[in-house]
Amino acid sequence: MNQARYQVAIEADPHVPMIRITRDFDATPAQVLRAHLDPELFARWVGPDGMTITILDWDATTGGRWRYLAGRDGEQFGFHGCFHEVGEQRLVQTFTFDGYPEGVSLETLWVDDLGDGRTRLRAQSLVDSFVGRDQMLASGMVTGIEQGYAKLDAMVGAL
Repeated sequence: MNQARYQVAIEADPHVPMIRITRDFDATPAQVLRAHLDPELFARWVGPDGMTITILDWDATTGGRWRYLAGRDGEQFGFHGCFHEVGEQRLVQTFTFDGYPEGVSLETLWVDDLGDGRTRLRAQSLVDSFVGRDQMLASGMVTGIEQGYAKLDAMVGAL
């Protein structure tokens, strides 16, 4: 697999139970946001390599909801949430892993236009405790984000 042109930065805030993510893409903000909101596109890139995504429910509008299954090697993992705000430069949603339903995170994603067809994606996930945040980081989330964004990078410029 080719090395990604841009690396993802993932950092745990030392003062609040939050994870911040930053990644640049050779695509417009509209293309990056579309890949997050269109269920067929989302299923193609999200998560680690080898994971199959099945969208069960998807209403990418302010007040809408989403649900999908991620499967690999005969195992399935469910995720769900609500879209609180769907805008042209910002997406706010909740994110819950079915295996840890009390661990709801509030996620905000911004797409910043860098010019010349480039976008900086900035995201943050706020959880209710440092323990919950650290469990998210230890769950394989970093690998899923790195591999998922590499897949997104490979497809987003063609949108």
